[in-house]
Amino acid sequence: METTADKNITTVLQLSAFTQYFFPFGNFIFPAILWSLKKDQSKFVDFNGRQAINFQLSVLLYTLFLAMVAVPVIVYAVINGIEMNFVTPAKWDFNIQNMAGIVATTGILGLTFLGLKVTEFFLIIYASVKNSNGENFKYPLTINFIK
Repeated sequence: METTADKNITTVLQLSAFTQYFFPFGNFIFPAILWSLKKDQSKFVDFNGRQAINFQLSVLLYTLFLAMVAVPVIVYAVINGIEMNFVTPAKWDFNIQNMAGIVATTGILGLTFLGLKVTEFFLIIYASVKNSNGENFKYPLTINFIK
């Protein structure tokens, strides 16, 4: 049975990930501070704090992967539209095929990113509700960086 203080700490710890919308990297800093202050006092806080930090690091990794896929594809589509000739100045030849590649890549990866952020939002809410009820929560598809 978890104490009310532990439940409150883990709930605030989970919800502190929303500070990413107010402070850069707030979703890492604030949960890490709360977790490091209270991890030795409660196994419940330790477990759920590690889960929250691992989840935020996993979301960052997934976002970086999406960017690593998107940037080269978009750069290739833009460069493919430039006619390189060293005698005359470069001409932009943007036709529908070049634009379709940029739009399709941006659209698919943008929707994937949006889905990732919406899923992150609801999973944080769900985890905080579980923690407020005294239940441990393990985020799905999370890489365990901190064991």
